[in-house]
Amino acid sequence: MTVKADLAMVNLDSSDPVAHAAFYHQVLGWEVTHSQAEYAMISGGGTAIGFGLVENYQAPAWPDTTGGKRYHLDVYVDDLAQAEKEFVAAGATRPQFQPGDGRWVVLIDPIGQPFCICPRPQS
Repeated sequence: MTVKADLAMVNLDSSDPVAHAAFYHQVLGWEVTHSQAEYAMISGGGTAIGFGLVENYQAPAWPDTTGGKRYHLDVYVDDLAQAEKEFVAAGATRPQFQPGDGRWVVLIDPIGQPFCICPRPQS
């Protein structure tokens, strides 16, 4: 393959784009660059995440051993315990099932989408 693409942004399905963007604004500290009922976006670090309204959105089950794998976000944090505490206070929940033997933590965002908080690599 000779053509290489550049990632423009990531778009996530959502039942509430404004709330979804506001949550990840708190998690990542990125600026909310667009906010309407049908679509919202946050931007930072040269990339963006969009949140598009999907009528009758159904959040994925966690863990879902029978369904197809969906995308999820992994974010680096300096302190797993502190990040978990703050993200739960912002509206995330911590499901009982946690893979990875404590090396990372799976949380569920307020819309029902799983995301992982991971220790920032030490260089």
